[in-house]
Amino acid sequence: MDQARTTISKIFNGEPRSYTRFNLTQNMEGDNSHVEMKLSSDMDDEMEANGVGENQHNRPYYQSKLNQRSPKTVCGFVIAILFLFIIGYLIGYLSNKSTNKTEINSDCPILNEIAPVREAVYSLDWSDLRALLKKKLTTDNINSNLKEFSSASHQAGSSGDEGAALYAHYGRAEDFRRLQELNVDVNGKVVLVRAGLLSFAEKVANAANLNASAVLIYPDPVNYSINEDTALFGHVHLGTGDPYTPGFPSFNHTQFPPAESSGLPRIPAQTITMKQAAEIMSKLGGRISPDGWRDGMLPDTMYRLGDDRDNITVEVNNVLVQKKIHNVFGVIKGYIDADRYMVIGAQRDAWGPGFARSTVGTSLLVELARTITDMIKNDGFKPKRSIVFASWSAGEFGVGATEWLEGYLTSLNLKTFTHISLDEVISGLDSFKATASPLLYGLLESTMKQVSSPIDATKSLHEQFAGSNWEKSVMEPMGLSHSAYPFQSFSGIPSLSFRFTSSSKLYPFGTFEDTNQNLEQYTSFNTLKLAKTAGEVAGLVTLRLVHDHLLKLNVEKYTSVIRNYVSQIRSKLESLQMSGRLPSTVTMQWLLSAQGSYDRAASALVSAIRNSDLEDMEQCRILNNRIMRVEGSLLSPYVSPRESLFRHIVLGSGSHTLAALVNHLEAIKGGLESADVDQFKNQFALATWTIQGCANALAGEVWDMDNEI
Repeated sequence: MDQARTTISKIFNGEPRSYTRFNLTQNMEGDNSHVEMKLSSDMDDEMEANGVGENQHNRPYYQSKLNQRSPKTVCGFVIAILFLFIIGYLIGYLSNKSTNKTEINSDCPILNEIAPVREAVYSLDWSDLRALLKKKLTTDNINSNLKEFSSASHQAGSSGDEGAALYAHYGRAEDFRRLQELNVDVNGKVVLVRAGLLSFAEKVANAANLNASAVLIYPDPVNYSINEDTALFGHVHLGTGDPYTPGFPSFNHTQFPPAESSGLPRIPAQTITMKQAAEIMSKLGGRISPDGWRDGMLPDTMYRLGDDRDNITVEVNNVLVQKKIHNVFGVIKGYIDADRYMVIGAQRDAWGPGFARSTVGTSLLVELARTITDMIKNDGFKPKRSIVFASWSAGEFGVGATEWLEGYLTSLNLKTFTHISLDEVISGLDSFKATASPLLYGLLESTMKQVSSPIDATKSLHEQFAGSNWEKSVMEPMGLSHSAYPFQSFSGIPSLSFRFTSSSKLYPFGTFEDTNQNLEQYTSFNTLKLAKTAGEVAGLVTLRLVHDHLLKLNVEKYTSVIRNYVSQIRSKLESLQMSGRLPSTVTMQWLLSAQGSYDRAASALVSAIRNSDLEDMEQCRILNNRIMRVEGSLLSPYVSPRESLFRHIVLGSGSHTLAALVNHLEAIKGGLESADVDQFKNQFALATWTIQGCANALAGEVWDMDNEI
């Protein structure tokens, strides 16, 4: 941990120190002034929000003159200029007259008589940038980083119940619904579930909602190729960040009134090994488990559900301790819009060796920072916007990044336009998966077409892994277990996470088997080649976003996403009205109107871009501001971050989301106890207005908004 922290510091010519301020104020005094490193613990200053301006071509930028001056002011300027001219002429005349009498000392500094003018900023062509990144991002440097950051320990902060056992497959909501359909009572049971498909926290929360007494989580051989005595590490907090400061930061041991996250588990939970799981499962009686639940490979196990006579005792002896953690930041300042920036992050800690979990990501983070810095110093690259390289601590708990986001949310969601996570980028060879904001889908697809496949250099990543339907083949839902999730769903910052992985076996993240040797086995000894390819993907996405004059974020993509949810809600709502389960007063009119408002606002922005003078700095700034408002506007303003941390209505979690509306309609249809028509109507109205608010933000100025709703 300390070694990685020091190395990151050296790249930016900084020394580790207590972090008091996060300043991205633009400084144009030479290339070296654009690179900074600071530690995060606390920051004081709020940075004033400005727009993003850019030129559509590789032409210089100059500050635009927008202020209209009166004739009186103009006359004043003219008189002042004439006065200065006369004085300058007299000084020059007298100086010239005395040159024969005065000897000039060559050691004295010569001062410019003319005030410095802001240098015109040129940028390299995109083809040049691509070639530079591919040339400078080398496997030798990555391998050196991997060796440097490998260590036996990456821990963050380093220098009982008795009742019947019940098998519940993966512990998903649909698994517990299946048990209810079979009239199997979960109440008071110790539930055994397989690891995989969703986070430990979600498994425990699903069991707790049905009053289970405890949860045991084990790795099944059908999913994992690990030793039978290998334990899994993980946490069961249904959220991220410090669970005792929910929704607000815990910097420098900040003391607040007692608070506790609603996502903390209400029941004991513990991981167990394959050997322990086999011993328990082999003794379970009761009925045979449903179809699809018996594909596990535990020895001497029939995968029965268990009955009331299969008693088991669970005792968890966790100790609550406080640890001080350090986030490390390196900053490359933009030459035009320094107050607009993207974040590239990787966690630095891990349980156990953590080679694939943290070492690979940290190595790539350092190498990308070194490569882009070198391009600026030696090749003339001048990014228009700033890049923040972030090394997170306590990533295993989801703490480091979330605490930073909680501390500076009001600044970050107005200034940060993209986040890229480098966590877990390599865990296999035969599959490429990604999760991202819909705004980034188009940029990711185009990047995949420009990067060569690590398997076959004659093919692109897109040709190798995407197939005929690239979204279906590559994209997956963003869940709580993804490191990009807090940025996306808590802060409303468009985020991207991608990985090379195995389609057959889960990599043993969070175990002592996460080593360099094991990763080489999973990648068929292509780890370095895969790391370079992953670095190219992250690097090209980054360069595109800080090089181009307009942000490559596709606002029209959310049109189809929102329309799909609205279609589901409409179908279920009308069906329930026909059956008399919902009153006719619950109408789709307003939701359809809000959806239409977003459609029109997105189309209008695309049209405005097409018809605008993109060489006008101020015009580009206005357009980029509208693009940047979309993601943050999809955070519901009607729920508390303390109770519902992930407020995004499309990609978040909680009763305020569009997915929750669909599920609530299903609950009403099934007559479940959780169904509440009045509550649904309230959620329905708030979600509708959140979409309308996003459409208004995208439309731009108040006179461009759709006021008909």
